Amino acid sequence: MREKFKPKPVLLVALGGNALIGKGQPGTVEEQFDNLKIPVTQIARLSRDYRVIVTHGNGPQVGNLLLQQECCDTVPRLPLEILVAQTQGQIGYMIESTLDEALMAMGINSQPLVSLISYVVVDETDKAFKSPSKPVGPVFTKEKAATLPYPTLKTPKGYRRVVVSPKPVTIVEKREIKTLIDTGFIVICCGGGGIPVVRAGRTFDGVDAVIDKDLASARLAEEVGVDLFVIATDVDGMALNFGKPDERYLTSVSLEEATRYILDGHFSAGAMLPKVEAAMQFVGDGGKRAVITRVDRIADAVAGKAGTKFVLEKE
Repeated sequence: MREKFKPKPVLLVALGGNALIGKGQPGTVEEQFDNLKIPVTQIARLSRDYRVIVTHGNGPQVGNLLLQQECCDTVPRLPLEILVAQTQGQIGYMIESTLDEALMAMGINSQPLVSLISYVVVDETDKAFKSPSKPVGPVFTKEKAATLPYPTLKTPKGYRRVVVSPKPVTIVEKREIKTLIDTGFIVICCGGGGIPVVRAGRTFDGVDAVIDKDLASARLAEEVGVDLFVIATDVDGMALNFGKPDERYLTSVSLEEATRYILDGHFSAGAMLPKVEAAMQFVGDGGKRAVITRVDRIADAVAGKAGTKFVLEKE
């Protein structure tokens, strides 16, 4: 009897916007393309065994666009949802072209790729609209932050501008994304957390906000049936007492433990907290495995050899 065909599992890799811009770098296009080779080469290899979705952040990039337009009064300024759309195209192009190059270097010349402009529905009554919390743009000193005309937040790297960041409700293009991965495409989507929109009857209206890309990725993972969710960032994983002498990275954590660590205040709202919440959401909604890992250890994390793995409960 012929063995029934079993499709490859689905892997979602969420790349931070800082995966393109290293610490201390100004973020030139050349630097961003060079930095992308590290995660993208691993993703290309993993595509042999997985159907792949790539999402990405845009914090540095959208913050830079805000700064650029604030330095010029000659042309009209654009709202945040338009800047998010711009970064989806910009970073999607950079990831897709780098991935295509990596695949061709492996002798794979026919792998279909697509970068998809993605809308994400948010709730217009979300309390986040009253309290900016999402860090974007460059890092400032405490003294410089005190002189800026917009709100800032202290993060582990320094002070950064913050903008409104409502929770994602649903990914508008989820059916299209599912169809694409099921037909063999590597899909790049939900860039910068997606373009935030609210329902207006049978249509959508854009809103002036930025959605956290990890929370949007967790929602997408649930809606399209992802098997493995990897959040790639600039640290080894989830740490207790981060940045302190008794800092300790965890290799595995249950949802109960993670909840306790959140309540104990171990994670910064502008850095690790949304990643932990996204991993917990994915596993809590029935996902098989979520991992937070360093951007250069994505393949090791998939193999269970790196990062912090989230499990429903410890055995």
